[in-house]
Amino acid sequence: MAHRMGLDKARVVEEAAKLVDEEGLEQLSLGRLAQRLGVRTPSLYNHVAGLPGLQRDLALYCAKELRDIIMRATIGKARAEAIFAFADVYRAYARQDPGRYALTLAPDPDYEEIQALTREVLEIAQAVLAPYKLNEHDAIHAIRSLRSIVQGFISLEMAGGFKMSYDLDASFHWLLNLFIAGLERSI
Repeated sequence: MAHRMGLDKARVVEEAAKLVDEEGLEQLSLGRLAQRLGVRTPSLYNHVAGLPGLQRDLALYCAKELRDIIMRATIGKARAEAIFAFADVYRAYARQDPGRYALTLAPDPDYEEIQALTREVLEIAQAVLAPYKLNEHDAIHAIRSLRSIVQGFISLEMAGGFKMSYDLDASFHWLLNLFIAGLERSI
């Protein structure tokens, strides 16, 4: 069967990523995606294994994208600078690409490739926190705390939960500074 010129799995997944950012995850369907790509729905089956396959491919794409962004932002930084880089780029990703961000929140535990990427992000977080010389248990608590700070703030921000006229970046950094001060005391 002939494939449409210029249409491949990468393009299909990239367009799906744009769709979920622009219209929301709930709007993702093969029909909607085919319409955006200017093809018939059955043509997509040449590139993805139906909607479940597309969702898995898209989740993998987003997990890789987030891992790469966080890695680039934190390389060469240490202590507070690394924590701020980690948190700021994570938050920027969620603000810029909300549909993609949503796909990174609860990765499929049965999809080994995504779990491997999740472990890589965890390893980056461990490296960011390594200068604080936390024991294994405290390191887990610190990683969970950092993730909760970032994702909790993002969730409230995206839901319009911050109505006061105070600068959101300043509030976010104030919270991160509080977290960092706690880490500093633990040394």
